[in-house]
Amino acid sequence: MSLRGTRETRDNCQLFRLTGLLDAFSEPTFRKVLGSKIDEGPKHIILDLSQIDFVDSSGLGALVQLAKQAQTATGTLQIVTNARVTQTVKLVRLEKFLALQSTVEAALENIKSS
Repeated sequence: MSLRGTRETRDNCQLFRLTGLLDAFSEPTFRKVLGSKIDEGPKHIILDLSQIDFVDSSGLGALVQLAKQAQTATGTLQIVTNARVTQTVKLVRLEKFLALQSTVEAALENIKSS
């Protein structure tokens, strides 16, 4: 299974709920689609990866690039994770750079307070 998702716009943010695999196969399309959505706005992005089965180094690279793009656009990238995604992010010590959240609600609160 590849990567699938939905997009919804709320207040001042975009919420993407993704399922499947964020890997070398799905990464180019993922980066292209989300990059264009950051440019369109709103600039605050929430990625719900809680239903993602796997993230590889290509996927992590795309998350870092999108976080930088959101910051450049004066927005934020919040990532809702599951245990597998969190473990992968911590393995490469990106947990401080990537804003990991336990729920979509926590990510929304973090955006409101920024």
